[in-house]
Amino acid sequence: MFNNKETKREQAELTGSSTQIMKGTTVEGNIETFGNVRLEGKVVGNIKSKSKIALGESSQVDGNIMAQNAEIAGEVKGIVEVSDVLTLKTTAVINGDIVTGKLVVEAGAVWNGTIKMGATPREIRVSDTGNGQPAEQEVAIK
Repeated sequence: MFNNKETKREQAELTGSSTQIMKGTTVEGNIETFGNVRLEGKVVGNIKSKSKIALGESSQVDGNIMAQNAEIAGEVKGIVEVSDVLTLKTTAVINGDIVTGKLVVEAGAVWNGTIKMGATPREIRVSDTGNGQPAEQEVAIK
């Protein structure tokens, strides 16, 4: 079996990984990862990362976002929870509440909802199989 030191090492390696969903791609389902997420396409579901989520100008998310850090230039319909720094770029459109440690807003960014800053955010938990590896997620790609 894996000991605690090996599990932490494997999770650190996974945190350095990246997931990319490019323009023209639609994913239906939840995404959970230890690593970074770069989105230019559309996700219908929740996105959760122990690292950073970056949404490009063409991105659309119909669901909640939870991450350590996030940079949003696209559209989100849902709750955005970021434990460290959330950056809203000029083209960002957020329709939902925001909970974050720190907020950077560029001129032109739009949000409709409430913002709560400085509160202790919930711990980001990513499902795993008990052996240090993330559980397989079933998603539909169109």
